[in-house]
Amino acid sequence: MLVGVPKEIKNHEYRVGLTPEAAREYIAAGHQVMVQTGAGLGISKTDDDYRAIGATIVDTAEEVFASAQMIVKVKEPQPSEWVQLREDQILFTYLHLAPDPDQARGLMESGVSAVAYETVTAPDGSLPLLAPMSEVAGRLSIEASAHSSHANNGGRGILMGGVPGVLPAKVVVIGGGVVGTQAARMAVGLGANVEILDRSLPRIRELDDMFQGRATTRYSNAGTIEDAITQADVVIGAVLVPGASAPRLVSREMLGLMKHRAVLVDVAIDQGGCFETSKPTTHEDPTYLVDDVIHYCVANMPGAVPHTSSYALNNATLPFGLALANKGVEKACADDPHLALGLNVHKGKIANSVVSESLGF
Repeated sequence: MLVGVPKEIKNHEYRVGLTPEAAREYIAAGHQVMVQTGAGLGISKTDDDYRAIGATIVDTAEEVFASAQMIVKVKEPQPSEWVQLREDQILFTYLHLAPDPDQARGLMESGVSAVAYETVTAPDGSLPLLAPMSEVAGRLSIEASAHSSHANNGGRGILMGGVPGVLPAKVVVIGGGVVGTQAARMAVGLGANVEILDRSLPRIRELDDMFQGRATTRYSNAGTIEDAITQADVVIGAVLVPGASAPRLVSREMLGLMKHRAVLVDVAIDQGGCFETSKPTTHEDPTYLVDDVIHYCVANMPGAVPHTSSYALNNATLPFGLALANKGVEKACADDPHLALGLNVHKGKIANSVVSESLGF
């Protein structure tokens, strides 16, 4: 199969769908790899690095989309990309279709078979292709909130860990999954006062054991969320419903209860966001104010650390991508029900019931 890797075009997106090392594995399996020139520069990999492992370099994304039987990307296709997709192609990338009906329609009209990283599952029900980017985004959320809390960036002028005699920042993490756990670890490591809210009692017990008193846990409901964010300097939105739009857990009315220039970081923005006042931002212009509360809602947070992110992502996606290339989408999905859950669009229809329900299609 001819596997194509176009250069990412989303704002400040420097990750790449296949690292040279991953591309080498496809070639070793008998496939051809075509890479758009400059696609790997964000991870300090040149065209010669790809040529050295046997990949072909082409000048334009149009050449990749026109020739490749399978397209491997990182971020969801933009309008200029989805119009180039066709019926006999496989698209393997993050899609996040639930809050994006325009993209869903574009993929349906193209006829492409689109497999989304974020809905592929593991036998234990976890999301193995979302997890590495959730780990990165969770850790970055604390870096971003610390930066946004500085007075020169419009923040409250709070140091995360405080100093002797001065209280540290209060960090509230809503959601105790992969993102929330990594955010809490980073915040604890900086010396912040950390509280994690979750609705799963078994998960709350796990978190309590994990942090051994360095972070506190609390059952999540409207009342506890409202109480927690009132005291917070930083709130991390880390809630995920696989394939579906994120629930809106913090209303605009609640913002009026928060501290002056507190920071909200919405890591769920790819799935529509878990704050009522969230809207996607970019690394170029990451924050905005609503009711004197700073909102950080960058939709591709891991793009800021493309080397770490690309290698972490490729480590997870490689076996699934090879299965698609080796067998084709229908055989690969028939052989692996967990990969089949990643099939979001096929033959002009939404193929994942959770995504379909969220879209209302």
